Amino acid sequence: MPAKRGSGQQGAGVVGVQAVLSRPVSTADPFSHGFLSDPYPHHEALREAGPVVWLERYGIWAMARHEQVRDALTDWQTYCSSAGVGLSDFRKEPPWRPPSIILEADPPLHTRTRAVLTRILLPAAIKVLRERFEREAEALIGRLVEQREFDGVADLAEAYPLKVFPDAVGISEEGRENLLPYGSMVFNSFGPRNDLFQQAMACAGPVREWIMSKCSRAALAPDGLGMQIFHAVDAGELSEDEAGMLVRSFLSAGIDTTVYGLGNALYCMTRYPEQWQALRKNPSLIRNAFEEVLRFEAPLQTFFRTTTRPVEVGGVPLGDGEKVLLFFASANRDPRRWERPDTFDVSRRAAGHMTFGTGIHGCVGQAVARLETEAILGALAKRVESFELVAEPTRRLNNTLRGFDTLPLRIKTV
Repeated sequence: MPAKRGSGQQGAGVVGVQAVLSRPVSTADPFSHGFLSDPYPHHEALREAGPVVWLERYGIWAMARHEQVRDALTDWQTYCSSAGVGLSDFRKEPPWRPPSIILEADPPLHTRTRAVLTRILLPAAIKVLRERFEREAEALIGRLVEQREFDGVADLAEAYPLKVFPDAVGISEEGRENLLPYGSMVFNSFGPRNDLFQQAMACAGPVREWIMSKCSRAALAPDGLGMQIFHAVDAGELSEDEAGMLVRSFLSAGIDTTVYGLGNALYCMTRYPEQWQALRKNPSLIRNAFEEVLRFEAPLQTFFRTTTRPVEVGGVPLGDGEKVLLFFASANRDPRRWERPDTFDVSRRAAGHMTFGTGIHGCVGQAVARLETEAILGALAKRVESFELVAEPTRRLNNTLRGFDTLPLRIKTV
């Protein structure tokens, strides 16, 4: 039925929105299969409903416009992360795993732990990784070019990060297949305890045990990023337990977002072949192109914050201790911020997208994700003239991430 709000009607029946006590109210379920399969019409309805919308189904607030999402992310004093960046409120219910001391922490703890990771991932460190990442990208793309047909997810978007990132952290090769189900557990846990969460948690025990076994000092290679975290223990900056938790955060955040981002990049270059040709003609656009992928098909769709005090947003009062769902992907297509927001354009200056967050909790590993994707796109640009879908791709639904389960591709080589 038509969705109503205070100033009239909007698009037919995407979400029901109506004015109740001067606040826009929506009946949308942002974690339903329908919403997750095609979120963009729902995002538009939420954006147009108002700067903040009450999601009736969960009793939470939602912000879908760029300005409000950005402002909430940069105001950690009002919108905290320590109560959890998912639907669950850690102050009221225990989390399924010990909270992250980087993602689910606020200052002063967050300041101390982030300083360690920031130092480890300084530009000089990224420069050291670049040669290895580019070498592995060239080798992988060389093999796929010989095959001509491959699954863009399993054979590329998953295979490459599962090789180069654990190598960089210093994780042994045995059991790396556990990293993908662990990431699925983590990112599905930020939503409700729905079917996606239950499926992800089906093999939680063995996967979690493997992850924890790889987070100790004894399990890490001496020259990897993981061991550098433990050097901070020796310097008195972290406890031994905290170092292990930071390695765990590395492993949960450093794989899935890159896997989904790479898959989305391949899909965009296949769906918009003229943009791939523009990139091939001008390889200096590679970095720009990935930023546009992150804006246009954000691998990270949402995160939560929790209010720490009463606050007013667009004339609507929010109370203390209320959950707020921030729609990163909706902010990325807000016409108030972007011209032609629903157009994929590799020449666009996409700086300011919210996919990696912003403020003190901006993604600490974003330089590594960019490096991986630039290496892959650079290797592809040298060898691949065009991409063609040989079958319909299938979506991999996730409470937080957006990407593909399969992406069957055929390539035409240069």
